[in-house]
Amino acid sequence: MTPPDLTALPIRALTPEDLRHCADLSEDRGWPREDHKWRLLLAAGSGYGMDAPDGRGLAAACVVTRYGQTHAGPELAAIGMVLVAERYARRGLGRRLMTHVCDDVLKGVPLTLHATPYGRPLYEELGFETTGRAEMLIGTFRPDPAASVSDGVRPATAEDLSRIVRLDTEVFGTDRTHMITRLPAFADRLLVAEDAAGSLTGYAALWPNMETHVVGPLIARDTAGARALVTALAAGTERPLRTDVDVRHEELLDWLKDRGLTSVAFNSVMTRDTPGLPGDWTRRWAPLTVAAG
Repeated sequence: MTPPDLTALPIRALTPEDLRHCADLSEDRGWPREDHKWRLLLAAGSGYGMDAPDGRGLAAACVVTRYGQTHAGPELAAIGMVLVAERYARRGLGRRLMTHVCDDVLKGVPLTLHATPYGRPLYEELGFETTGRAEMLIGTFRPDPAASVSDGVRPATAEDLSRIVRLDTEVFGTDRTHMITRLPAFADRLLVAEDAAGSLTGYAALWPNMETHVVGPLIARDTAGARALVTALAAGTERPLRTDVDVRHEELLDWLKDRGLTSVAFNSVMTRDTPGLPGDWTRRWAPLTVAAG
């Protein structure tokens, strides 16, 4: 019997009702289910997928998060969670889905994604270029005995949210209010850092992901500020920490490794129709999640 032409499967928008099938797809490919993250991405972004012809959930899926909406469209869009069910792998589904999203849904929009070594060749064929790298670290955090508690780091309040959004827009380079305003409900901890004059210099969140806690976003004025925020976040959990740090932040990476975190992977930061990510990378230490740019 001739197998069906999977590339002819219709692509549809995903909804929050697809959450279980998205998590099933993650699990099918050996990833954690990450229900909590999927829920955020489907609420703040747009999911696209193909139903499996055997009736068992999704054959493929991805999520798009748009930022800086203007009359001409978004200023930037991040693509993440690109997955194809193992039983349909290597049959053109990933290329079909990505081509649809990049060339039809997001035609002309500057794009970014984090690519694994496995996925990078396809993205290069679709016009993406590597413009950076991120290092994933996981481990049980050991407090620095030489570190002192920073008086400038404290839990965020409702009154801080507008300040966080303004700082984030400045550092990230485009508006992502629809994502940042979800942090108080999404994260287990949300902290801010202020200088002696009370100006906001950074913020960071700690959110649950299976057996770990993820540090992200991590926005700080300098390495000392990033360390202070991570230390304060780690003090509130007994779970292992996970974070993805721009490899240019060598000093923070070395410190995290000294504190017990281990490097487990490198991802390529790729962009299309833009020479690189906007904003100020020197104050952008870790993303909320690599799936959302």
